[in-house]
Amino acid sequence: MISIVLVDDHHIVRQGLRALLETESDFKVVGEAANGFEALDLAAREKPDVLIVDVMMPGMNGLEVVRQVTRRKLPTRVIMLSMYSSEAYVLEALRDGASAYVLKGARAEELIKAVREVFAGRHYLSSPLSKFALNAYVVNARTLPPERHELLTTRERQVLQLAVEGATSVAIGKRLGISSRTVETHRAHMMQKLGLRTQTDLIRYAVRQGLLPPEDPL
Repeated sequence: MISIVLVDDHHIVRQGLRALLETESDFKVVGEAANGFEALDLAAREKPDVLIVDVMMPGMNGLEVVRQVTRRKLPTRVIMLSMYSSEAYVLEALRDGASAYVLKGARAEELIKAVREVFAGRHYLSSPLSKFALNAYVVNARTLPPERHELLTTRERQVLQLAVEGATSVAIGKRLGISSRTVETHRAHMMQKLGLRTQTDLIRYAVRQGLLPPEDPL
């Protein structure tokens, strides 16, 4: 039996995914999460074989989830589910430790195949992404120099995500359980490491890095 946890901030999407996956007799959805924080708690508790994560979520996005799963060495393989086919998103996901990248517009059979492939220890890319380039994607993801945001601490990335969503320092502090002064310190360090000065710079950087959706999804 392949155990699966679904992570998406839209309940109706999770319902659809559950209905689809549970048509397979050897698939079992053991949990659902509406955000990245819940996802990590579930992954640590349930230790599912597969985590299916939406790339774009508020609070903690899917890329940060896969980073944390990798860092914590959880025995779970991650499938990124996204509406964006940009190479930047795919490379980032693979470099962070994802085993598969499936587009939301893909056929149901593709997601089922992705689950079986990653459970078997292989990588999988959705068919609109170049199949023959899969090895190149994986190699590039592992060999390209780290992006600037990879130099951030986990807390700094959390502050970054919430800041670009427009949360105030007080709101961020309440969400993360820290003081607003500590949030400001993390924010200052984060901005310095990224070489950014203004909120506009931060928003532009967030779009490039997939923390916010681009204006024209591919």
